Amino acid sequence: MSLSVHLLRSGKFSDKKILIIDRDEKKKNDRTWSFWETRPGPFEEVVSRRWTRTRIHGKNEFLLLQLQPYEYKLIRGIDFYNYCLDYLSRFGNVEFIVSDIERIINENGKAKVFLQHGEAEAEFVFNSLPPEPVSQTNRMHWLLQHFKGWIIETDEPAFTADEATLMDFRVSQHHGTTFVYIKPFSSCRALVEYTLFTDRLLRPEEYDEGLRRYISDILQVKNYRIAETESGVIPMTNFPFPSHQGRILFTGTAGGLTRPSTGYTFRFIQKYASALVQSLIRYGHPYAAKKPLPRRHFFYDSVLLRILRKGTVPGHVIFTRLFQRNEPAAVLRFLDGETSLAQELKIISSLPFFPFLKAAIRQL
Repeated sequence: MSLSVHLLRSGKFSDKKILIIDRDEKKKNDRTWSFWETRPGPFEEVVSRRWTRTRIHGKNEFLLLQLQPYEYKLIRGIDFYNYCLDYLSRFGNVEFIVSDIERIINENGKAKVFLQHGEAEAEFVFNSLPPEPVSQTNRMHWLLQHFKGWIIETDEPAFTADEATLMDFRVSQHHGTTFVYIKPFSSCRALVEYTLFTDRLLRPEEYDEGLRRYISDILQVKNYRIAETESGVIPMTNFPFPSHQGRILFTGTAGGLTRPSTGYTFRFIQKYASALVQSLIRYGHPYAAKKPLPRRHFFYDSVLLRILRKGTVPGHVIFTRLFQRNEPAAVLRFLDGETSLAQELKIISSLPFFPFLKAAIRQL
């Protein structure tokens, strides 16, 4: 839907029929998106919370990060859906179809989408269906960022409302890199999310147990109500996803827009959507759009995935040191792929040297 909003805001495509196909009506608050920006973005109207300070808890360290000039922002899924659907409803050339998609093919110079009941044909199809897992090799890594979150409400103040927790590693690392993040809406209401970077999922009850333990043992909150829940799985992989196949353009995770080392996707999707629109305006096709993450960052992330997969250096050591030895704003620019090579080398040099050097050589 965000791509359609970008298209129609350009003012150039009011004469083009736009179909949006989704298996769900988008009536539930089933997720949240978090990201950082230095200026208002395309969906500023639906940012529900923002912070300029975040916390990181290592196993034995505590960091309070001042993020200026960045703001760490949160958008609730339902607010995003309502905003997009309301905006798109103003245009008579937009149609929303609720259906599962069986397959998408190129045929006779166009793209064809086969639905449960019927089919649709278009000049271009922008496909964000989740990609299929690929087999891991010595150089090809496929980890999962999987998580479950509760929005909890407490009777007594339990959160610092103007400070988000980016990563709290004071939980068991038995399964691999594991942390909790907290997005407080007030001193008595917050999203608490139990998150893992591993190659396999947990049993459903293990996520709940991780959340219960964290809330009782770390937050020391005994009485609370679970107002909402969310869960998800994001591939963290260096697989070189294609940008297109004929008339089918890939976006989201399927288009390689998820940062392999962090799982962050939202901002990269917005950057790429804007690039697609500019390509369509200038050339009449979307193929000139470049992905927002420079190619060399793909190698950096491949090295990190190798280390996380092999367990060479614990994840909590890597991420804590990254923010401990660098300015927070510099790290955020690096994670957004907006740094120079010299700045990147400075950041990389703050990480454990020999394990990263060895992993880099083996990845090459």
